[in-house]
Amino acid sequence: MRTTHADHHYSVSYFSEDLGAVYCLRGLSQYCQKTGNARIPWGGTGRDDWLAKKKVVTFHFSQISYRNNFISEVERLIPASLVKQIAASDNDPATPVENS
Repeated sequence: MRTTHADHHYSVSYFSEDLGAVYCLRGLSQYCQKTGNARIPWGGTGRDDWLAKKKVVTFHFSQISYRNNFISEVERLIPASLVKQIAASDNDPATPVENS
């Protein structure tokens, strides 16, 4: 099953001062998006995006269970001192980006 950006409307946002932690989040988001386009969740979370959004990155998933699993994996694997969840939404569709 192929998913589109509009299908990925379950989001969660994190603040981090650590770019390395952001790249760990990107990998975890791809791991947690079990079906469809696993690259959509981390679109718009590259270094320039992170800086432009004041060190906040948002991940988008096609199923609430994928987002919930991502949140659990972040809590399990990344120290709370490196990332802080600041928002979540069930109605925040991903938008295509040119570079991430």
